[in-house]
Amino acid sequence: MNKFLLAVHVLAAIVAVGPVTVAASMFPPSARKALAEPADAQALSTVRVLHRICRLYATVGVAVPVFGFATAKNMGVLGDTWLIVSIALTALAAVVLAALVLPRQTALMEGIEGIEGVEGVEERIEQGVGAGGEGAANAGAGRVGPRDTARLAMFTGLFNLLWATVTILMIVRPGSTTGA
Repeated sequence: MNKFLLAVHVLAAIVAVGPVTVAASMFPPSARKALAEPADAQALSTVRVLHRICRLYATVGVAVPVFGFATAKNMGVLGDTWLIVSIALTALAAVVLAALVLPRQTALMEGIEGIEGVEGVEERIEQGVGAGGEGAANAGAGRVGPRDTARLAMFTGLFNLLWATVTILMIVRPGSTTGA
């Protein structure tokens, strides 16, 4: 049973967390491109798809700790330090994703859609009038810009670093008596 649970846990991590880390990493540069080229429908579509991937696989990713706890319980390692640290880092990664990455992706996407959705946006920007009529610097419903994408990239990097650390702890298992 341990091997089955461990296999499901590892497969869930690969299938669920992998796409989130890749899509979340691709989102900031794609959003920058969409902000730079508001008339580019392909750029906006890319941002939408990446956000959808992040939301969907973040939900599916709940299976990873569920099977992880079941595996740890069966292996009798729930009290091991390496596992407790891994659990804490996993919880922190979930908070970073839910509170810092996904909401910022949504805000950027809505801001880009606000720019893209205005007819004649290029002419309005050239004239110094944004989508909301306030000026080019404030164009877009959410008034988003390249700095927002940089901030999102920072939080995404933190999320990815947390998951990389958890992965290393799961493989190395420092102090474990079950062998690595």
